[in-house]
Amino acid sequence: MALDIRHLENEIIDQYLYDENPRPWIIGFSGGKDSTMLLQVVWRALKKVDPILLTRRIYVVCNDTMVENPRMVKFIKTTLNRIQIAAKDQQIPLTVHETMPRIEDSFWVRLIGLGYPAPNRFVRWCTERLKINPTTRFITEKINEAGEAIILLGTRSAESGNRARSIKRHEIKGQRLRKHQLPNAYVYAPIKDVTTNELWQYLNQVPPPWGGNHKELVTLYRNANAGDCPLVIDDTTPSCGNSRFGCWTCTVVNKDKSMEGLIDNGEEWMLPLSEIRDFLVETRDNPEKYRDPRRRNGELKEGVWGPYLFETRAEILRRILRAQKEIQESEGVELITQQELVLIQYHWFRDCFFHTKVSDIYNEVFKNNIDMSRQIEKLKEEEDLLAKSCKEEPKDLNFIRDSLALQKTKTLMIRKRGLQADLDRRLEQYIDELRMN
Repeated sequence: MALDIRHLENEIIDQYLYDENPRPWIIGFSGGKDSTMLLQVVWRALKKVDPILLTRRIYVVCNDTMVENPRMVKFIKTTLNRIQIAAKDQQIPLTVHETMPRIEDSFWVRLIGLGYPAPNRFVRWCTERLKINPTTRFITEKINEAGEAIILLGTRSAESGNRARSIKRHEIKGQRLRKHQLPNAYVYAPIKDVTTNELWQYLNQVPPPWGGNHKELVTLYRNANAGDCPLVIDDTTPSCGNSRFGCWTCTVVNKDKSMEGLIDNGEEWMLPLSEIRDFLVETRDNPEKYRDPRRRNGELKEGVWGPYLFETRAEILRRILRAQKEIQESEGVELITQQELVLIQYHWFRDCFFHTKVSDIYNEVFKNNIDMSRQIEKLKEEEDLLAKSCKEEPKDLNFIRDSLALQKTKTLMIRKRGLQADLDRRLEQYIDELRMN
Protein backbone atom coordinates (compact mmCIF):
# COMPACT_ATOMS: atom_id res chain seq x y z
CA MET A 1 0.00 0.00 0.00
CA ALA A 2 1.47 3.34 -1.04
CA LEU A 3 -0.24 5.11 1.84
CA ASP A 4 2.04 5.47 4.88
CA ILE A 5 -0.60 4.77 7.49
CA ARG A 6 1.93 4.67 10.32
CA HIS A 7 3.03 8.22 9.53
CA LEU A 8 -0.60 9.34 9.38
CA GLU A 9 -1.40 7.77 12.76
CA ASN A 10 1.71 9.34 14.32
CA GLU A 11 0.64 12.76 13.05
CA ILE A 12 -2.74 12.29 14.72
CA ILE A 13 -1.17 11.13 17.97
CA ASP A 14 1.16 14.14 17.98
CA GLN A 15 -1.77 16.51 17.41
CA TYR A 16 -3.86 14.78 20.07
CA LEU A 17 -1.14 15.13 22.72
CA TYR A 18 -0.18 18.67 21.69
CA ASP A 19 -2.46 20.82 23.88
CA GLU A 20 -1.74 21.43 27.56
CA ASN A 21 -5.44 22.22 28.00
CA PRO A 22 -6.95 19.75 25.54
CA ARG A 23 -9.51 21.30 23.25
CA PRO A 24 -12.30 18.85 22.40
CA TRP A 25 -12.24 17.16 19.03
CA ILE A 26 -15.45 17.13 17.01
CA ILE A 27 -15.32 14.49 14.28
CA GLY A 28 -17.75 14.96 11.41
CA PHE A 29 -19.19 11.55 10.51
CA SER A 30 -21.55 10.93 7.60
CA GLY A 31 -21.14 7.16 7.36
CA GLY A 32 -19.52 7.39 3.93
CA LYS A 33 -16.05 6.36 2.84
CA ASP A 34 -14.17 9.57 3.74
CA SER A 35 -15.57 10.07 7.22
CA THR A 36 -15.30 6.33 7.91
CA MET A 37 -11.60 6.33 7.10
CA LEU A 38 -11.10 9.48 9.18
CA LEU A 39 -12.74 8.00 12.28
CA GLN A 40 -11.01 4.66 11.82
CA VAL A 41 -7.53 6.19 11.50
CA VAL A 42 -8.11 8.42 14.55
CA TRP A 43 -9.42 5.49 16.58
CA ARG A 44 -6.50 3.22 15.71
CA ALA A 45 -4.05 6.02 16.49
CA LEU A 46 -5.57 6.57 19.94
CA LYS A 47 -5.30 2.85 20.69
CA LYS A 48 -1.52 3.39 20.64
CA VAL A 49 -1.68 6.10 23.30
CA ASP A 50 -1.29 5.32 27.01
CA PRO A 51 -4.86 5.33 28.41
CA ILE A 52 -3.81 7.74 31.16
CA LEU A 53 -3.12 10.35 28.44
CA LEU A 54 -6.52 10.01 26.78
CA THR A 55 -7.93 13.13 28.44
CA ARG A 56 -9.27 14.97 25.40
CA ARG A 57 -13.01 14.63 24.79
CA ILE A 58 -14.00 13.43 21.32
CA TYR A 59 -17.47 13.94 19.88
CA VAL A 60 -18.53 12.03 16.78
CA VAL A 61 -21.23 14.17 15.17
CA CYS A 62 -23.62 12.93 12.50
CA ASN A 63 -26.24 15.20 10.95
CA ASP A 64 -29.68 13.82 10.09
CA THR A 65 -31.63 16.21 7.86
CA MET A 66 -34.80 14.08 8.33
CA VAL A 67 -34.86 13.59 4.54
CA GLU A 68 -31.65 11.58 4.17
CA ASN A 69 -31.46 8.67 1.74
CA PRO A 70 -33.37 5.99 3.75
CA ARG A 71 -31.01 3.21 2.69
CA MET A 72 -28.05 5.20 4.02
CA VAL A 73 -29.91 6.15 7.20
CA LYS A 74 -30.43 2.50 8.11
CA PHE A 75 -26.76 1.74 7.56
CA ILE A 76 -25.60 4.79 9.55
CA LYS A 77 -27.88 4.07 12.52
CA THR A 78 -26.41 0.58 12.85
CA THR A 79 -22.86 1.91 12.48
CA LEU A 80 -23.32 4.66 15.09
CA ASN A 81 -24.67 2.14 17.58
CA ARG A 82 -21.64 -0.09 17.04
CA ILE A 83 -19.29 2.87 17.43
CA GLN A 84 -20.81 3.94 20.76
CA ILE A 85 -20.75 0.43 22.23
CA ALA A 86 -17.19 -0.27 21.05
CA ALA A 87 -15.88 3.08 22.34
CA LYS A 88 -17.19 2.29 25.80
CA ASP A 89 -15.81 -1.26 25.76
CA GLN A 90 -12.38 -0.11 24.54
CA GLN A 91 -12.31 2.94 26.85
CA ILE A 92 -11.93 5.42 24.01
CA PRO A 93 -13.08 8.90 25.24
CA LEU A 94 -15.59 9.18 22.44
CA THR A 95 -19.34 9.76 22.36
CA VAL A 96 -21.77 9.75 19.44
CA HIS A 97 -24.17 12.63 18.80
CA GLU A 98 -26.80 13.19 16.10
CA THR A 99 -27.88 16.69 15.10
CA MET A 100 -31.23 17.42 13.51
CA PRO A 101 -33.03 20.52 12.28
CA ARG A 102 -35.55 22.15 14.56
CA ILE A 103 -39.01 20.91 13.71
CA GLU A 104 -40.06 24.37 12.50
CA ASP A 105 -37.12 24.30 10.05
CA SER A 106 -37.71 20.79 8.71
CA PHE A 107 -37.89 20.36 4.95
CA TRP A 108 -41.57 19.41 4.89
CA VAL A 109 -42.72 22.07 7.35
CA ARG A 110 -41.04 24.75 5.24
CA LEU A 111 -42.06 23.34 1.86
CA ILE A 112 -45.60 22.09 2.58
CA GLY A 113 -46.47 24.20 5.59
CA LEU A 114 -45.12 27.57 4.46
CA GLY A 115 -45.02 26.93 0.71
CA TYR A 116 -41.26 27.30 0.17
CA PRO A 117 -40.50 26.23 -3.42
CA ALA A 118 -38.18 23.28 -3.93
CA PRO A 119 -34.53 24.49 -3.81
CA ASN A 120 -32.37 25.08 -6.86
CA ARG A 121 -28.66 25.75 -7.22
CA PHE A 122 -29.24 29.48 -6.80
CA VAL A 123 -31.56 29.32 -3.78
CA ARG A 124 -30.56 26.51 -1.44
CA TRP A 125 -32.65 27.50 1.57
CA CYS A 126 -32.47 23.92 2.84
CA THR A 127 -28.70 23.72 3.40
CA GLU A 128 -28.54 26.26 6.18
CA ARG A 129 -31.66 25.07 8.01
CA LEU A 130 -31.19 21.31 7.68
CA LYS A 131 -27.41 20.98 7.84
CA ILE A 132 -25.42 24.04 8.86
CA ASN A 133 -27.56 25.34 11.73
CA PRO A 134 -28.05 22.05 13.64
CA THR A 135 -24.36 21.17 13.56
CA THR A 136 -23.28 24.75 14.24
CA ARG A 137 -25.44 24.79 17.36
CA PHE A 138 -23.69 21.66 18.63
CA ILE A 139 -20.21 22.98 17.83
CA THR A 140 -20.98 26.35 19.41
CA GLU A 141 -22.20 24.62 22.56
CA LYS A 142 -18.91 22.73 22.88
CA ILE A 143 -16.90 25.90 22.19
CA ASN A 144 -18.81 27.69 24.95
CA GLU A 145 -18.02 24.86 27.33
CA ALA A 146 -14.31 24.54 26.52
CA GLY A 147 -13.35 27.94 25.05
CA GLU A 148 -12.17 26.42 21.77
CA ALA A 149 -12.75 23.29 19.70
CA ILE A 150 -11.07 21.44 16.84
CA ILE A 151 -13.28 20.06 14.05
CA LEU A 152 -11.93 16.98 12.28
CA LEU A 153 -13.22 16.54 8.73
CA GLY A 154 -12.71 13.83 6.14
CA THR A 155 -12.23 16.33 3.32
CA ARG A 156 -9.63 15.28 0.76
CA SER A 157 -7.87 17.27 -1.94
CA ALA A 158 -8.39 14.38 -4.35
CA GLU A 159 -12.18 14.53 -4.05
CA SER A 160 -12.60 17.55 -6.30
CA GLY A 161 -10.88 20.62 -7.60
CA ASN A 162 -13.13 22.85 -5.50
CA ARG A 163 -12.27 21.01 -2.32
CA ALA A 164 -8.57 21.11 -3.12
CA ARG A 165 -8.72 24.86 -3.66
CA SER A 166 -10.74 25.35 -0.48
CA ILE A 167 -8.30 23.34 1.62
CA LYS A 168 -5.34 25.17 0.10
CA ARG A 169 -6.95 28.56 0.63
CA HIS A 170 -7.59 28.04 4.33
CA GLU A 171 -4.54 26.09 5.40
CA ILE A 172 -1.58 27.72 7.14
CA LYS A 173 1.75 26.53 5.81
CA GLY A 174 3.62 24.42 8.33
CA GLN A 175 0.57 23.96 10.56
CA ARG A 176 -1.99 21.20 10.71
CA LEU A 177 -4.90 23.35 11.85
CA ARG A 178 -6.70 26.03 9.91
CA LYS A 179 -9.14 28.59 11.20
CA HIS A 180 -12.82 27.93 10.80
CA GLN A 181 -15.33 30.71 10.22
CA LEU A 182 -16.83 30.04 13.66
CA PRO A 183 -15.01 31.98 16.41
CA ASN A 184 -12.55 29.87 18.41
CA ALA A 185 -12.94 26.87 16.10
CA TYR A 186 -10.22 25.18 14.08
CA VAL A 187 -10.33 22.56 11.33
CA TYR A 188 -8.06 19.53 11.15
CA ALA A 189 -8.16 17.39 7.99
CA PRO A 190 -5.80 14.45 8.63
CA ILE A 191 -6.58 12.56 5.41
CA LYS A 192 -6.58 15.55 3.04
CA ASP A 193 -3.66 14.13 1.01
CA VAL A 194 -5.03 10.57 0.75
CA THR A 195 -6.05 9.59 -2.79
CA THR A 196 -9.29 7.78 -3.57
CA ASN A 197 -7.44 4.58 -4.52
CA GLU A 198 -5.46 4.67 -1.27
CA LEU A 199 -8.65 5.21 0.70
CA TRP A 200 -10.40 2.18 -0.79
CA GLN A 201 -7.30 0.03 -0.38
CA TYR A 202 -7.19 0.96 3.28
CA LEU A 203 -10.87 0.24 3.94
CA ASN A 204 -10.72 -3.07 2.08
CA GLN A 205 -7.66 -4.23 4.03
CA VAL A 206 -8.26 -2.82 7.52
CA PRO A 207 -11.49 -3.72 9.38
CA PRO A 208 -13.22 -1.06 11.48
CA PRO A 209 -12.19 -1.06 15.17
CA TRP A 210 -15.88 -0.92 16.15
CA GLY A 211 -16.43 -4.40 14.71
CA GLY A 212 -17.67 -5.99 11.53
CA ASN A 213 -16.23 -5.08 8.15
CA HIS A 214 -16.70 -2.61 5.32
CA LYS A 215 -18.46 -4.98 2.92
CA GLU A 216 -21.86 -3.30 3.28
CA LEU A 217 -20.30 0.13 2.78
CA VAL A 218 -18.50 -1.04 -0.36
CA THR A 219 -21.72 -2.62 -1.67
CA LEU A 220 -23.66 0.61 -1.08
CA TYR A 221 -21.13 2.56 -3.12
CA ARG A 222 -21.02 -0.02 -5.86
CA ASN A 223 -24.82 -0.15 -6.18
CA ALA A 224 -25.32 3.59 -5.96
CA ASN A 225 -22.23 4.74 -7.83
CA ALA A 226 -21.99 7.37 -5.14
CA GLY A 227 -19.83 9.28 -2.72
CA ASP A 228 -20.65 10.32 0.81
CA CYS A 229 -22.01 13.74 1.68
CA PRO A 230 -19.56 15.36 4.12
CA LEU A 231 -20.58 17.07 7.32
CA VAL A 232 -21.74 20.52 6.21
CA ILE A 233 -20.56 23.34 8.49
CA ASP A 234 -20.54 26.20 5.99
CA ASP A 235 -22.23 27.22 2.74
CA THR A 236 -19.22 26.43 0.51
CA THR A 237 -19.95 22.68 0.51
CA PRO A 238 -21.55 21.66 -2.80
CA SER A 239 -24.87 19.86 -3.08
CA CYS A 240 -24.69 16.12 -2.48
CA GLY A 241 -27.64 15.11 -4.61
CA ASN A 242 -25.86 14.36 -7.90
CA SER A 243 -23.63 11.38 -7.24
CA ARG A 244 -23.42 11.41 -3.47
CA PHE A 245 -25.55 10.01 -0.69
CA GLY A 246 -27.54 12.97 0.58
CA CYS A 247 -31.15 14.09 0.87
CA TRP A 248 -33.51 12.01 -1.27
CA THR A 249 -35.54 15.18 -1.82
CA CYS A 250 -32.60 17.10 -3.33
CA THR A 251 -33.69 19.17 -6.33
CA VAL A 252 -30.50 21.21 -6.59
CA VAL A 253 -29.18 18.78 -9.20
CA ASN A 254 -30.81 17.45 -12.35
CA LYS A 255 -30.68 13.78 -11.34
CA ASP A 256 -30.09 11.88 -8.12
CA LYS A 257 -27.67 9.33 -9.51
CA SER A 258 -27.14 7.57 -6.19
CA MET A 259 -30.87 6.88 -5.74
CA GLU A 260 -31.23 5.84 -9.37
CA GLY A 261 -28.30 3.48 -8.92
CA LEU A 262 -29.84 1.87 -5.84
CA ILE A 263 -33.17 1.41 -7.63
CA ASP A 264 -31.43 -0.17 -10.63
CA ASN A 265 -29.62 -2.57 -8.28
CA GLY A 266 -32.65 -3.98 -6.51
CA GLU A 267 -33.95 -1.23 -4.20
CA GLU A 268 -37.19 -0.85 -6.16
CA TRP A 269 -39.07 0.27 -3.04
CA MET A 270 -37.35 3.65 -3.45
CA LEU A 271 -39.10 4.30 -6.76
CA PRO A 272 -41.96 6.33 -5.14
CA LEU A 273 -39.33 8.57 -3.54
CA SER A 274 -37.72 9.20 -6.89
CA GLU A 275 -41.11 10.07 -8.36
CA ILE A 276 -41.80 12.56 -5.54
CA ARG A 277 -38.44 14.19 -6.12
CA ASP A 278 -39.20 14.52 -9.83
CA PHE A 279 -42.57 16.09 -8.99
CA LEU A 280 -40.82 18.63 -6.74
CA VAL A 281 -38.60 19.58 -9.68
CA GLU A 282 -41.69 20.02 -11.83
CA THR A 283 -43.38 22.29 -9.27
CA ARG A 284 -40.27 24.39 -8.97
CA ASP A 285 -39.73 24.79 -12.71
CA ASN A 286 -43.35 25.68 -13.50
CA PRO A 287 -44.22 28.52 -11.13
CA GLU A 288 -47.14 29.75 -13.26
CA LYS A 289 -48.92 26.45 -12.53
CA TYR A 290 -47.88 25.67 -8.97
CA ARG A 291 -47.09 28.96 -7.21
CA ASP A 292 -48.97 32.04 -6.07
CA PRO A 293 -48.26 35.15 -8.18
CA ARG A 294 -48.22 37.17 -4.96
CA ARG A 295 -45.50 37.00 -2.32
CA ARG A 296 -46.39 36.38 1.31
CA ASN A 297 -46.46 40.13 1.99
CA GLY A 298 -49.03 40.59 -0.77
CA GLU A 299 -46.56 42.14 -3.21
CA LEU A 300 -47.25 41.48 -6.88
CA LYS A 301 -44.17 41.88 -9.08
CA GLU A 302 -43.59 40.64 -12.61
CA GLY A 303 -41.18 37.70 -12.73
CA VAL A 304 -41.25 37.20 -8.94
CA TRP A 305 -43.33 34.34 -7.63
CA GLY A 306 -44.70 33.69 -4.17
CA PRO A 307 -45.13 30.47 -2.19
CA TYR A 308 -46.69 27.27 -3.45
CA LEU A 309 -50.44 27.39 -3.95
CA PHE A 310 -52.42 25.49 -1.36
CA GLU A 311 -53.38 22.90 -3.97
CA THR A 312 -49.69 22.28 -4.65
CA ARG A 313 -48.87 21.83 -0.97
CA ALA A 314 -51.80 19.46 -0.50
CA GLU A 315 -50.77 17.38 -3.53
CA ILE A 316 -47.17 17.07 -2.30
CA LEU A 317 -48.40 15.92 1.11
CA ARG A 318 -50.76 13.44 -0.52
CA ARG A 319 -47.92 11.93 -2.55
CA ILE A 320 -45.66 11.66 0.50
CA LEU A 321 -48.32 9.91 2.57
CA ARG A 322 -49.10 7.52 -0.28
CA ALA A 323 -45.41 6.64 -0.58
CA GLN A 324 -45.14 6.24 3.17
CA LYS A 325 -48.11 3.88 3.26
CA GLU A 326 -46.56 1.83 0.44
CA ILE A 327 -43.12 1.38 2.01
CA GLN A 328 -43.58 1.82 5.76
CA GLU A 329 -44.66 -1.71 6.57
CA SER A 330 -42.04 -3.48 4.46
CA GLU A 331 -39.11 -1.11 5.00
CA GLY A 332 -39.97 0.63 8.27
CA VAL A 333 -39.31 4.02 6.67
CA GLU A 334 -41.05 7.16 7.95
CA LEU A 335 -41.01 9.96 5.39
CA ILE A 336 -42.80 12.59 7.46
CA THR A 337 -43.38 12.70 11.23
CA GLN A 338 -46.59 13.30 13.14
CA GLN A 339 -45.06 16.44 14.67
CA GLU A 340 -44.45 17.82 11.19
CA LEU A 341 -48.02 17.08 10.16
CA VAL A 342 -49.44 19.03 13.10
CA LEU A 343 -47.16 22.00 12.50
CA ILE A 344 -48.01 21.97 8.79
CA GLN A 345 -51.68 22.20 9.76
CA TYR A 346 -50.86 25.15 12.03
CA HIS A 347 -49.25 27.00 9.12
CA TRP A 348 -52.11 26.13 6.79
CA PHE A 349 -54.51 27.66 9.26
CA ARG A 350 -52.46 30.83 9.51
CA ASP A 351 -52.53 31.05 5.71
CA CYS A 352 -56.33 30.76 5.84
CA PHE A 353 -56.52 27.31 4.28
CA PHE A 354 -59.68 25.99 5.91
CA HIS A 355 -61.36 23.90 3.23
CA THR A 356 -58.93 20.94 3.39
CA LYS A 357 -57.13 19.82 6.54
CA VAL A 358 -54.03 17.68 6.95
CA SER A 359 -56.21 15.10 8.67
CA ASP A 360 -58.49 14.97 5.60
CA ILE A 361 -55.57 13.97 3.38
CA TYR A 362 -54.19 11.57 6.00
CA ASN A 363 -57.57 9.86 6.39
CA GLU A 364 -57.97 9.69 2.60
CA VAL A 365 -54.67 7.84 2.23
CA PHE A 366 -54.63 5.65 5.36
CA LYS A 367 -58.41 5.09 5.60
CA ASN A 368 -58.37 6.35 9.20
CA ASN A 369 -60.71 8.69 11.00
CA ILE A 370 -58.41 11.23 12.64
CA ASP A 371 -60.31 14.38 13.51
CA MET A 372 -58.44 17.69 13.88
CA SER A 373 -61.54 19.89 13.84
CA ARG A 374 -61.37 20.67 17.57
CA GLN A 375 -57.75 21.78 17.29
CA ILE A 376 -58.62 23.87 14.24
CA GLU A 377 -61.50 25.56 16.05
CA LYS A 378 -59.22 26.34 18.97
CA LEU A 379 -56.63 27.83 16.63
CA LYS A 380 -59.33 29.87 14.90
CA GLU A 381 -60.54 31.27 18.23
CA GLU A 382 -56.97 32.21 19.19
CA GLU A 383 -56.39 33.86 15.82
CA ASP A 384 -59.62 35.87 15.96
CA LEU A 385 -58.86 37.07 19.49
CA LEU A 386 -55.32 38.05 18.53
CA ALA A 387 -56.52 39.89 15.43
CA LYS A 388 -58.99 41.91 17.48
CA SER A 389 -56.43 42.69 20.19
CA CYS A 390 -53.77 43.80 17.71
CA LYS A 391 -56.02 45.53 15.21
CA GLU A 392 -54.10 48.80 15.48
CA GLU A 393 -50.63 47.18 15.53
CA PRO A 394 -50.33 44.41 12.91
CA LYS A 395 -46.61 44.01 13.66
CA ASP A 396 -47.51 43.02 17.22
CA LEU A 397 -49.85 40.38 15.78
CA ASN A 398 -47.04 38.81 13.73
CA PHE A 399 -44.69 38.83 16.71
CA ILE A 400 -47.25 37.09 18.96
CA ARG A 401 -48.02 34.59 16.19
CA ASP A 402 -44.36 33.70 15.84
CA SER A 403 -43.97 33.35 19.60
CA LEU A 404 -46.99 31.05 19.77
CA ALA A 405 -45.59 28.99 16.90
CA LEU A 406 -42.35 28.52 18.83
CA GLN A 407 -44.26 27.47 21.94
CA LYS A 408 -46.43 25.02 19.98
CA THR A 409 -43.34 23.58 18.31
CA LYS A 410 -41.66 22.87 21.63
CA THR A 411 -44.88 21.32 22.93
CA LEU A 412 -45.07 19.04 19.89
CA MET A 413 -41.53 17.90 20.59
CA ILE A 414 -42.63 16.97 24.13
CA ARG A 415 -39.92 19.19 25.58
CA LYS A 416 -39.49 22.89 26.08
CA ARG A 417 -35.72 22.99 26.32
CA GLY A 418 -34.47 26.08 24.55
CA LEU A 419 -37.91 27.71 24.36
CA GLN A 420 -36.91 30.73 26.46
CA ALA A 421 -33.79 31.32 24.36
CA ASP A 422 -35.84 31.11 21.15
CA LEU A 423 -38.41 33.56 22.52
CA ASP A 424 -35.66 35.93 23.67
CA ARG A 425 -34.09 35.91 20.20
CA ARG A 426 -37.47 36.59 18.56
CA LEU A 427 -38.10 39.45 21.02
CA GLU A 428 -34.70 41.00 20.22
CA GLN A 429 -35.48 40.74 16.49
CA TYR A 430 -38.87 42.39 17.04
CA ILE A 431 -37.31 45.27 19.02
CA ASP A 432 -34.73 45.79 16.25
CA GLU A 433 -37.56 45.95 13.67
CA LEU A 434 -39.35 48.59 15.75
CA ARG A 435 -36.15 50.67 16.01
CA MET A 436 -35.57 50.52 12.26
CA ASN A 437 -39.05 51.88 11.67
